[in-house]
Amino acid sequence: MQRLTTAGRLLITALVLVALYFGFRYYTANHAPASTAQTTAPADGGANAPTGPTSVVTVPTDTTITASGASGTFTYTAKAPVDGKLKGVVELGASGFNSFIVRIDAEKRWKLEKADFGNSLVMENMATDTDIRDGLKRYIGQMLDFGVNGRDIHFVVSSGAAKAENTAKITKALKSLNYFVNTVTPAEEGTLGLRCVLPAEYETSSFVLDIGSGNTKISWKTPQGLQSVETYGAKYFQQNIPDEGVFAEAQIKASEIPKALRNTCFIIGGVPFELAKIGRKGKERFTILNAPNAYQLESAKSKAGLNIYRAVAEATNCQQFVFDWDANFTIGYLLSLPL
Repeated sequence: MQRLTTAGRLLITALVLVALYFGFRYYTANHAPASTAQTTAPADGGANAPTGPTSVVTVPTDTTITASGASGTFTYTAKAPVDGKLKGVVELGASGFNSFIVRIDAEKRWKLEKADFGNSLVMENMATDTDIRDGLKRYIGQMLDFGVNGRDIHFVVSSGAAKAENTAKITKALKSLNYFVNTVTPAEEGTLGLRCVLPAEYETSSFVLDIGSGNTKISWKTPQGLQSVETYGAKYFQQNIPDEGVFAEAQIKASEIPKALRNTCFIIGGVPFELAKIGRKGKERFTILNAPNAYQLESAKSKAGLNIYRAVAEATNCQQFVFDWDANFTIGYLLSLPL
């Protein structure tokens, strides 16, 4: 009986070993690693792969951008710059600073690399000339650290901020640092905004609306050239101007837009920025705004800007207002310069 028990144990052990052997053969046959000659492209296309220190090749990638909203969808393929150059621009606006670092190529294709919106530090918290000068040095230093050449940093005073007392102080400080400060008229600001924000594919069907703090610019392109008209900005409430008067004038100015160009409006500016934040999905480049009546806003400036938006929407019967998160008239200024 004991020998039978021992024999049984030996038999069981042998069967287990055989089972393990064939199980191992089956596993390796179905889970073998791929040949080392075969490579798999990274999911991000290699955008985050490390690059060598002596050889960097920039491969442009055109980006198809799709936005959706209450008024439908908007799809646009943005052309990427090829071997572009970094340029920086700072807007001295009526409410603060906006700064942009963009990459621009010889064909004036551009890509926003870095943006800083609504920086009012220099405008509000620097009382003396020394404070302003030191603050501007730090501001310029951030662009230099990013890789922008000092000769490629530009400063532009918006038409709405040209008469502000603080703007004059900042302009003086910049000149002492050997920076030239460019002042634009409302008409120039409108056409520069169009140069930046209006895609070539939409030139024959669209117009541009820039609702700023100091003024609003409406611009469009015709066979005869770029056209721009000016009306009140979103800070008109500070001058005790009635909403009805601003609404009526904005409608008169918007009525000058040719009817063929009223299919889509590309809209930028401080208040449109606030409206776009409400409906933005993720980090999309474009956001389609809702109809003006869909917004309930609290601040006086936002309500004033919404009044202007409503006036233009009703005057043109345009059903699609597309906000561009990357665009600013000062980028249009950079695009107007030689590379």
